[in-house]
Amino acid sequence: MEQQSLFRNRTFIFLFIGSFLALIGYSMFFMTTTWFVISDLGSASSLGIILIAITVPRILMMAFGGVLADKFKKTTIMFSTSSIQGVLLVIIFLLNNANQLTFLYLIILGCIFGTLDAFSGPAGTSLIPKIVQKNQIKQANAIIQGLGQIGFVIGPIISGSIMEFGGVTSGYLASSIIVLLSAFFMFPPLLKEGPVVNTIKQTPFKDLIEGFSYVKASKFLMTGILILITLNFFAFGAISIAIPILVEAYGGSPINLSYIEAALGSGMLISTAIIGMIKIRRRGLTSIAGLILTLIVAIAFSQIPNLYILTVLAFLIGFTMTFVFIPFFSSAQEDTDPRIMGRVMSIVFLAMNGFDPLAYASVTLLVSRGFDIQLVILSFSIIGLIIAISIWWRGHAFRSYKSNY
Repeated sequence: MEQQSLFRNRTFIFLFIGSFLALIGYSMFFMTTTWFVISDLGSASSLGIILIAITVPRILMMAFGGVLADKFKKTTIMFSTSSIQGVLLVIIFLLNNANQLTFLYLIILGCIFGTLDAFSGPAGTSLIPKIVQKNQIKQANAIIQGLGQIGFVIGPIISGSIMEFGGVTSGYLASSIIVLLSAFFMFPPLLKEGPVVNTIKQTPFKDLIEGFSYVKASKFLMTGILILITLNFFAFGAISIAIPILVEAYGGSPINLSYIEAALGSGMLISTAIIGMIKIRRRGLTSIAGLILTLIVAIAFSQIPNLYILTVLAFLIGFTMTFVFIPFFSSAQEDTDPRIMGRVMSIVFLAMNGFDPLAYASVTLLVSRGFDIQLVILSFSIIGLIIAISIWWRGHAFRSYKSNY
């Protein structure tokens, strides 16, 4: 029987369009908020608090989001969360338009926004193995991630351009429209999802424990999760909060910020395209090597006081990062029991995103105490590199892992 191309798979096409638009809208919201806090509120510590408010609820609810993804239709979860997030962005736009958008409002609405993200992430990720063939999973991930990085590139450029000419209010309006449009493509009747696989009746707590026990029993999953934690705490999380601080410190504008953010996304996009086209058998080895290279570039990033050179280094960070998580992500999806896929993916998502707020808090605390931002990033990068080399040295089983697809 001839295998259907991913580009003839209607459910997959609607999924990646919806995900693409959602990430554009989210990246626009993220950048608009970043610039609003830095320029209008004038406080790096306030930025850290708001980013923590967006991310901490996502961490707390992520595992429960995986439980829901295994018990209910994933398309329904994704549509509902995107719709509500779009409404939240409309509220933020209206508040800012009326000059009523305060630090407290951003914290409250950011908490709700992050909580919703905890449900949509595991649902979308665990849907991929359900709608494509097993030997298409890596390619499907590469396409989804690639489109996501195009969104990550386009979002900051659109947001920076809109804010340059129309201000923060226009930036919030544009992001709300795009997120609501993404919800349309996730409308359940448009996505033909099969029946729910998990039919075992047990309490949510037992579902949760079962997911953690499954992950704990797998050395491959445990090592991969440690790699993701190292990447997102010591490299990506720390640098994400440092970028707007550095742009402001070096006298940059929203356009400079958008250039660096776009370069980061461009690097991820190009490496994602490469991963989608080549066959990677030694996925464990690839993930560890990608982590080490990312941290080496992050060390260079910490030492350059020039926005244009930082833009180039941001591209290299994005390029190497993708080789860390896509190979591991795809192997985890291929080898995991479909009945428990949502919970496993929620734990993986937790490792990918859960340590960002700790990085935000640590970096902003150190900067507010008078430490130079470049010294902070250098310290984080060196510690992360030591951990990465230790994983390389001790993780023989992970390095030797080979995929059959």
